Amino acid sequence: MRVLLTGGAGFIGSHLCAFFLGKGWDVVCMDDFVTGSRDNLVAVDDRRGFTLIEHDVTEYIRLDGHLDWVLHFASPASPRDYLELPIQTLKVGALGTHNALGVAKAKNARFLLASTSEVYGDPLVHPQREDYWGHVNPVGPRGVYDEAKRFGEAITMAYHRTHGIDTRIVRIFNTFGPRMRLNDGRAIPAFMGQALTGAPITVFGDGSQTRSFQYISDLIEGLWRLMQAPVNDPVNIGNPHEMTLLDLAKRIIRLTSSRSEIVFRPLPVDDPKVRQPDIGRARTLLGWEPRVDIDEGLRLTVDWFREKLPK
Repeated sequence: MRVLLTGGAGFIGSHLCAFFLGKGWDVVCMDDFVTGSRDNLVAVDDRRGFTLIEHDVTEYIRLDGHLDWVLHFASPASPRDYLELPIQTLKVGALGTHNALGVAKAKNARFLLASTSEVYGDPLVHPQREDYWGHVNPVGPRGVYDEAKRFGEAITMAYHRTHGIDTRIVRIFNTFGPRMRLNDGRAIPAFMGQALTGAPITVFGDGSQTRSFQYISDLIEGLWRLMQAPVNDPVNIGNPHEMTLLDLAKRIIRLTSSRSEIVFRPLPVDDPKVRQPDIGRARTLLGWEPRVDIDEGLRLTVDWFREKLPK
């Protein structure tokens, strides 16, 4: 089996590279390193069957040889990244998805789109089920990411219906674990970086907004099961255990034995007030649900960040 993985040097993409190589697959990792990191590939770059291609997927993709799967994970994925790179985010969601689908069509390969819980926007339905269409501000600063992914879903389904491509769409909820960037702006790496260095922990708003966090190994297992299932409609993959961001900050302070204080800053524009997946479809169709307890996952992630902090 041979897979093309766009965004393969990113946090999730690099874990997928290792996963498929572990199954004996050939992996073509494609990344332009705008937000991905070569450090994420150190464990796989000399392994048999691994190929790295530095390429911007918004440009036409040329690739020799057969492919069994195309997994499109290329995109800025944290608020800091897509607010700094709004046009690039829209282009990779539109042109990049179009190009990746074109490769799948040309190679007669199956296709998986990495979508996101952000397609639900600031939801009016809670928890979020796949048949909920969302509550998104298309012209707000976060709209560049939300709408890029919503377009990606639309063109993926259009290729499925028009060209008969065997497609999958996964809506990924907040995921964490080793290889996240400390400075990527998301809550867990931000809180951990601040706690481990003794800096004030920055909580936006009053911290009552909720998120649901899953550990990276649970996500990888969910993606693998989705690839094996004949499911073309979107599927939520996330941990339904919901918590406030203030609770998360306090957990990380306890876990790191930090003396950091919590400080509050204004809530960003269009920041979702709640986020919790309904995973009934994943349970029924994939036989999947998360296994890693949030505190266990946080401990594993803290250990990794300790190693990465400057000594």
